[in-house]
Amino acid sequence: MAGGQRKRRAGLWIALAVVAVLLVPVALVAVPILAHRNSGGSGQVAAETEWPTSVTATGADDRIRSFEVESPDGAIETSALSPGDRIVVSGDGYDASQGIYVAICKIPADAATKPGPCLGGVPDQKQETVDEGTVQYAPSNWINDAFAWKLFGSRSYDDEETGSFTAYLEVGDPVGDELDCTVDACGIFTRNDHTAMNDRVQDVYVPVGFASYTTAG
Repeated sequence: MAGGQRKRRAGLWIALAVVAVLLVPVALVAVPILAHRNSGGSGQVAAETEWPTSVTATGADDRIRSFEVESPDGAIETSALSPGDRIVVSGDGYDASQGIYVAICKIPADAATKPGPCLGGVPDQKQETVDEGTVQYAPSNWINDAFAWKLFGSRSYDDEETGSFTAYLEVGDPVGDELDCTVDACGIFTRNDHTAMNDRVQDVYVPVGFASYTTAG
């Protein structure tokens, strides 16, 4: 009888240990989302030029965020993008404890509203094995330093202390689901990822337009 009780107790402890191990990654993902408090607006104001390639905004959290776009070769004509164009997006002053998405999105009429819809949708949340130093261009990028999200394919900040990052966009068809960037006002945006989707403090953007094109298909 005593031996049976010891076995049952041992089995219970093993089961509890397994549950604890399974709960750790769940906690790493869920706790930051549940504990997050919105910081306010990004503080971005209208640029002095119609088609800027860089902007600066002082957010409600007192962070000064800078944001710049260029082609891999340098200069870029943001008023006349075309499908297939590649854009290097760099930023500084961001809150590296919080992930961001980088994509071309519809500019909201109200700055308190989340930018979107966005071309390319949410970045692929899957891990891909690539050669070291390889640059991957995609319609949207996801920047997040949290270990729990590395398994889902996020790209790291360049420097956590300064909040700097680099993203690599490849322009897709400007007409997407519920969005037509040949008609709607669109921009290359940074915005908080799904872990703080209602927090507008990192909504910084450069407006973009599109050259004449033929729709895919």
